[in-house]
Order: sequence, then structure tokens, then C-alpha cells
Amino acid sequence: MNRNDRKIAVAALMLLLAVLVFLLLTDQGDPTADVQTDSLSVTAPFPRRSRSVVHGEPLRVRRVESFPFDPNTADSAQLRRLGLQDWQIRNIYKYRAHGGVYRRKEDFARLYGLTVKDYRRLEPYIRISDEYRPAATLLTDSVRHERDTLRYPVKLAEGETIVLSGADTTQLKKVPGIGSYYAREIVRYGERLGGYVSVDQLDEIDGFPHAAKKYFSIRQPATRKLRINSLSLQELRRHPYINYYQAKAIVDYRRLKGPIESLQQLRLSADFPPEAISRLEPYVEY
Repeated sequence: MNRNDRKIAVAALMLLLAVLVFLLLTDQGDPTADVQTDSLSVTAPFPRRSRSVVHGEPLRVRRVESFPFDPNTADSAQLRRLGLQDWQIRNIYKYRAHGGVYRRKEDFARLYGLTVKDYRRLEPYIRISDEYRPAATLLTDSVRHERDTLRYPVKLAEGETIVLSGADTTQLKKVPGIGSYYAREIVRYGERLGGYVSVDQLDEIDGFPHAAKKYFSIRQPATRKLRINSLSLQELRRHPYINYYQAKAIVDYRRLKGPIESLQQLRLSADFPPEAISRLEPYVEY
């Protein structure tokens, strides 16, 4: 064999040996594949490690306790025993360090991360010391009664009355059923009228409580008079008892027939029925 033939034979021999070695290794099988096959075909080949064991050491489960506590003074050990997390305890300490005070049980519910379930579990055990209550709670019953009396006037008893004309809002609020709103409306409507001449005029206020009328009386009514012969149409219309058509009728009568000496002169106008003349009469001067 020449030199080139020898080289080819050696190369072929080495290739043959490599193939034989590969076949021998393949026959032994892939251990990893066997393990995977076994793991699929055999249920739990090894006992599962309990979650309570980490690196051979059992975990300590924190036991949550329930006992009375004041969130303004409880220390970290007490708060931890109550089941709060360390970061929640740090937030409580920061809140107190910045001057925060838990004055009511509900204030503790604002703790960041506290769930409704946890708050309902802790709420029966929250005790707020009297030292952290608002100072206003130290007022005696007599002082509170005096303050409430000033704020909420004592109402009139059955059979008592107040004079309607000239009564201010403070007096009016003593009437049962009359609050600030109707007290203002009574004064405002009386100003528009020029004074009350009858208790029944209160019915002209929208929604006025009818039962309150019995607590009012009229004594020597004095009304502000309308100068019917000199006021303009717009000025006449401002009175609650004179509408636009009635004011126009008055102005037209003056222009055509001269000054008015009695409202009865207007009775022929369709805008002045007898009841309109009767209720306007106390407020007119000629």
C-alpha cells in the first residue's frame, strides 16, 4: 500500500471505532430519560417535604392573640401578638411620633394594610384612654345644657302666643314647627306686605305649617301705606296684592278719571273683585 492508502485506512478504522463507542453508550440508555419516565408512571416516588420544614428546621407559626389594648400606648411586642405585621407596627410608631392620636376606635381602621376582617377582629378589644379624648368632653352637663339651650330655643308651650307684627327670627323660632327657614320667610313676607293684619296671611307663604298659626296673635296692626295716586306702575307691582293688570288698571284710572279716593271706584274693573279690594284696603292711602 502506498502512503496515501495507509492514511485512508487509518481514518476509516478510527471512524469505525468511534461508531462502536457511540453504539455502546446508547445501549446503556439515558438516565435522565429513565427518571423522567419513572416520575410520570409512578405517583410520588419520594415522600413530599412538609411546608413546615425548611432546611431540616421546622417553621414557627405565630399564634395570634386577642386582648384589650390602647393603640396610643401599645408596644411592638403587644402589637405583634395581636397579629399585626412588622411594617404595620412601624407605621403605627411613625404615626404616633408625628403627633398622631387615636381618639376613637374608628381611627385605628385607617392603619394602612389593615383589612376589614382584621379590624372587626380587633375592634372589640380597642380601649382608648380618657387622656386622649377631646377636651370638650369634660364639659359638665349643666354647661352643655346651657349651650344647647342657646343653640336650640325652648319652644312655646300650648296656649302661649307671640305677636306676629314686629317679631324677629329669634322669637319666631320659638314657635313649634318653625325653624330658621320659615322664620326668615315670615319676616321677609311681612316686609313685602308692609305688616301683617291677620294671622291667616301666613297661609300665603308657600308650604307654611298650618298647625303653627295658633301660636301667633295680632295686636294693634300698623301697616306701611301705599300712595296709590302717586306710585308708578312698577312701584305698585312690588306689593304682593297687586299684579301687573291691577297696577295698570290703577294707572289708567288716574290718567282717565283723576285721583282715586276709594278702592271702591275700581270695583267695576274685572281685575278688582271684592276680595281683592278687601285685602288691599289696609295698605292703601289716598
